[in-house]
Amino acid sequence: MTAALTQDRALPEASHADMANAIRALAMDAVQKADSGHPGMPMGMADVATVLFTRFLKFDASHPDWPDRDRFVLSAGHGSMLLYALLHLTGYPGMSIGELERFRQLGSKTAGHPEYGHAPGIETTTGPLGQGLGNAVGMALAERLLNVRYGDDVVSHFTYCVAGDGCLMEGISQEAISLAGHLKVGRLIVLFDDNQISIDGPTSLSVSDDQIERFRASGWHTASVDGHDPEAVALAIENARSVTDKPSLIACRTVIGYGAPSKAGTAATHGSPLGVEEVTGAREKLGWRHKPFEVPKPVLAAWRAVGTRHRAANEAWTKAAGRLDAEARAHLTDPVDAKIAKAISQAVAAAKQDFAREGAKLATRQSSQKVLERLVPVVPGLIGGSADLTGSNGTLTKLHKIVKAGDFAGNYIHYGVREHGMAAAMNGMALHGGIVPYGGSFLVFTDYCRPSIRLSALMGQRVIYVMTHDSIGLGEDGPTHQPVEHLASLRAIPNLNVFRPADSVECAECWELALLDKDTPSILALTRQGLPPLRTTPTNENPSARGAYVLIEPKAKRDVTLIGTGSEVSLAVEAAKQLAEEEIKAAVVSMPCCELFEAQDESYRDAVLGKAPRVAVEAAAEFGWDKWLGESGAFVGMRGFGASAPAQDLYRHFGITADTVTAAARDLTSAKKRKGKKAKGKKGKGEN
Repeated sequence: MTAALTQDRALPEASHADMANAIRALAMDAVQKADSGHPGMPMGMADVATVLFTRFLKFDASHPDWPDRDRFVLSAGHGSMLLYALLHLTGYPGMSIGELERFRQLGSKTAGHPEYGHAPGIETTTGPLGQGLGNAVGMALAERLLNVRYGDDVVSHFTYCVAGDGCLMEGISQEAISLAGHLKVGRLIVLFDDNQISIDGPTSLSVSDDQIERFRASGWHTASVDGHDPEAVALAIENARSVTDKPSLIACRTVIGYGAPSKAGTAATHGSPLGVEEVTGAREKLGWRHKPFEVPKPVLAAWRAVGTRHRAANEAWTKAAGRLDAEARAHLTDPVDAKIAKAISQAVAAAKQDFAREGAKLATRQSSQKVLERLVPVVPGLIGGSADLTGSNGTLTKLHKIVKAGDFAGNYIHYGVREHGMAAAMNGMALHGGIVPYGGSFLVFTDYCRPSIRLSALMGQRVIYVMTHDSIGLGEDGPTHQPVEHLASLRAIPNLNVFRPADSVECAECWELALLDKDTPSILALTRQGLPPLRTTPTNENPSARGAYVLIEPKAKRDVTLIGTGSEVSLAVEAAKQLAEEEIKAAVVSMPCCELFEAQDESYRDAVLGKAPRVAVEAAAEFGWDKWLGESGAFVGMRGFGASAPAQDLYRHFGITADTVTAAARDLTSAKKRKGKKAKGKKGKGEN
């Protein structure tokens, strides 16, 4: 089938040049009006984008959420006006000419970099270079996984990604390229904007990689074309589409700022408006004699026809999907519907009863694995994995089947030592729909994938990060592997739930919360060392859902409140017993998720924390705990980096023990008593 025959209906008369120039004009006009932005990339890639959208990309602008649409990812997100112009021209809802005129303004749908959720057609948030490439790998992987499950009639589409020199310089690109090549993820086509210009100037200042050979070495199909020759670009895309057993790279040699009379091909067009004189000159050179933001009717009509040309394909797909049962059809986009959510809660309840009955001392990474054994059978869309730490993370169960190169029937991915690529791919899978991804590594290595975790939160994606070895409790591997500041830094990310369960029962509850929250990613910070069971008579209720709760309440009025997370809650429990022997009445609060606790109403928070002095214990940095401790509270935790030694020795060495918590509580209660006596004495003197 030739490129021209891939469209469902003929287009109105308009030349390729006019259609591409409409993109260029809108891009330079919007950037000029905003006095901010990146006109060069959209102007340089306009020909490639026009070929892709008019001849190949399967979409229906009036149904932007069509599950079997092709995905278009603009990894080079600084060139956002390329995407916005295409969405406007093809008739996507909400992307009016007024939105283009409000480019980069507060409240507009046309942010400086594309933001998922701002407007239909924006498949992912890009801007941090290379992230979109990683997302595209995940989307293409999701397509292959779902294709095996649903068949060609329901899931059969391509993922296209526009990446620039900067995307390919970022380290994440190598992880993504290598993973996709190894797994033979077909139906993924990367269009490389090979303009050889970066912000500082020519890319030769800093890089001399042969990108064709680089991708080929990772198992990709490759091609190189003149990005301003529409027929050459079309032939390259058509050839790439025929290669189904590997991903494809098409290096498109382009001129950045194409059409600008004096700045084309230079860094001057990269990140600044062209200027009034240069814009006028570009209009003259391109033969575009129309006012700013004006697209002539024949050209706009041709573009709008592009937006509808696959409507028949959408209708055919709707009939095919209609033959599925209602549940299977719903799971194409929502892998956790009401029925699955109920099954998750039932599975978690059963796991909690298992833990209570067995009463075993388990590391929460082991508890997590046991919970997964309950969850995997009831959540078909749950796709697991690990960054080469499967045994350590406990992310694989006997119920999993491994995804292998070219074989996507499995539900577990060996990501290799590619934490960043794993996280970006999981974002792509979540964005694609139909999948809930989770992936494991050590908590300290969230440093290697933090940009993708941040984007999970920014985009509101249900991605679950199973991060084990969460403290000095990992022991002998030493300070390079012992997270200290990581909990605080992760808690600082908005819209990210950081769970640190205290025992097996809490671990099960945290898994339930992570799976049922559609709009928030989760970190499960889990231990290497075994923890004693604390909740020995669990109910079907999930107290972890409120972020913190009273685990132990003394019979009489509290003298002190001990707050712990994770492995240190058991230290607080032991300290409370010691304090009871001294007739100091201590409540113990378990706080598995600070974010959920902060979201509770003030009356609940006050009831949990109480009015007594507070001591917090966590084998991590103190940063952020003042919010819960107040001015007079005490913190028992880490004051610096860890060390290499057995876990129990490290806890003693750093003073994170029940004895230390007891001493801190004793000091606080003594100080309160002294303060009370002093105040009483002053009151008595005043009465004399």
